[in-house]
Amino acid sequence: MAGTSGWASADEQREVSFEDFADELVVLPDTTTDDTDAGWGERGASNDDRLLADRPPHWD
Repeated sequence: MAGTSGWASADEQREVSFEDFADELVVLPDTTTDDTDAGWGERGASNDDRLLADRPPHWD
């Protein structure tokens, strides 16, 4: 139908403005939960607890 009535060419030339609802657009995150250690069921790579436990006594 699009080729006989000209609808496809009119839709292709139509300009669409997203300014009215730009705040409502959901942008995909840079990483998903599957890309993290927790997504794979692994512990995080942070060793802050070990570093705090290994602090020299004179730092307290």
